[in-house]
Amino acid sequence: MTGGRTVTRPPLPPFSAASAADKVQAAEDGWNSRDPAKVALAYTPGSIWRNRSEFLQGREAILAFLTRKWEKENDYRLIKELWAHDGNRIAVRFAYEWRDDAGQWFRSYGNENWQFDAEGLMERRIASINDLPIAEEDRLFRWPIGPRPADHPGLSDLGL
Repeated sequence: MTGGRTVTRPPLPPFSAASAADKVQAAEDGWNSRDPAKVALAYTPGSIWRNRSEFLQGREAILAFLTRKWEKENDYRLIKELWAHDGNRIAVRFAYEWRDDAGQWFRSYGNENWQFDAEGLMERRIASINDLPIAEEDRLFRWPIGPRPADHPGLSDLGL
């Protein structure tokens, strides 16, 4: 609640194929902003996460995690794709490219399971992620920093 009113984050569950795809696109756009404070607002104050081998609980822990993440992962660009949905749950597959401080590029592949509350805030996120070192010339995500352009291919189009 904010100022006595409930904060909602449409689309709200239960999800249809279209609303689940909209939720996935909104998440992709938010993460591509690389703004930890903005992204953290998509999660409930008590949200529970597993990200790789790290376990987090609460929006403040998520904010700290995202801040660390984007300090380490330079030139981050992400594509998410809806895998499945049911009720208040969405399964997503994703890939993102980034480089470390030494200039080594990576493509990180993963799957996420999301669960939402009635207001459309994510209350649970379970992510499994693997990193693949790639050469700079093998990068596929080359749009300017920020949201992926509407005409840029998605994961399936890229054969990922």
